[in-house]
Amino acid sequence: MDHVKHSFGNPAILLLFFVGFLCLCVWSFSYITNPFSVFRKESLSTQSNTTNIRVPQDDLEEALSKASMANKTVIITIINKAYADQDIQADTTMLDLFLESFWLGENTRPLLDNLLIVAIDQTAYDRCLFRRLNCYRLKTDGVDFEGEKVYMSEDFIKMMWTRTLFLIEVLKRGYSFIFTDTDVMWLRNPLIRLSTNETEDLQISTDYFLGDLRSENHQINTGFYYIQSNNKTIKLLRIWYAMKNSSEGQKEQDVLLNLIKGGIIRELNLRVTFLDTLYFSGFCQDSKDLRVVATVHANCCRSISAKVNDLKAVLRDWKQFKYTSYKRLANVTTNLGWSMHWGCSKSWS
Repeated sequence: MDHVKHSFGNPAILLLFFVGFLCLCVWSFSYITNPFSVFRKESLSTQSNTTNIRVPQDDLEEALSKASMANKTVIITIINKAYADQDIQADTTMLDLFLESFWLGENTRPLLDNLLIVAIDQTAYDRCLFRRLNCYRLKTDGVDFEGEKVYMSEDFIKMMWTRTLFLIEVLKRGYSFIFTDTDVMWLRNPLIRLSTNETEDLQISTDYFLGDLRSENHQINTGFYYIQSNNKTIKLLRIWYAMKNSSEGQKEQDVLLNLIKGGIIRELNLRVTFLDTLYFSGFCQDSKDLRVVATVHANCCRSISAKVNDLKAVLRDWKQFKYTSYKRLANVTTNLGWSMHWGCSKSWS
């Protein structure tokens, strides 16, 4: 008993007990008046460390944002195994030629940063990743799009409609885009010839140019077009896709052509430009001047092998033109032209 009295009589120990008791009372009072204060501080501290982290909505949004230009414009092409992988007898692929044109073209190399390659089978996706490009894997449940889809075959038509449905989703996300088939050679930066004015809803290539940029009588080609993302264009593509089931035997390009001839441009108050083949040419109608041509499309052609054969000739012609122009500088004659498209001509027989 004397020992206990002695312990509690020690002033230092008493002071320690008193300070501890006082702190406990203050903390308890703070918790009672605001029981979430401690957790709120912790939450705010955690939040301040994560506010600058942007979590992509999904894989597509991540792919689009990575490839996007500053004005939310993306270049999109869609490939399958037949376009990306060599068969036994081939020495190159359509994808190889497509990418080679960006290398050989004028002011086109930087555009690869804005190119999104959409693969509709695993082989095409793997090839894209191997080339270290911007890649997105579009999964199509229950449909095999791996092999070559011959022009106007049932699978070809299905693949074109799948493409249209995907592109609607891109527009809905607020991205404008230049869609390009992989059989289009980019010889010059086409943005020099395309209007970047957002009032131009759609700028679309033609098989044959009729001399009037606004004429709705053109034979359009959906292998190359520039479309702005807005309510009018989203509605256009939705109406277009909605015609799929009532357009048996027609490819999506024919359905859009019929909509244009039926007055859809005026109905939706769209501003549409039909591109001149002088700048955006193809095998249907060659550009007459290599000094100004921007793209060359292997249209009016039925098979991949024929396209590859004739597009190799296009790139040879382009290299010859570049060599000649460097040698003669500005005194390039207009006599330089394109090789005949023999492969594509024979592909119809």
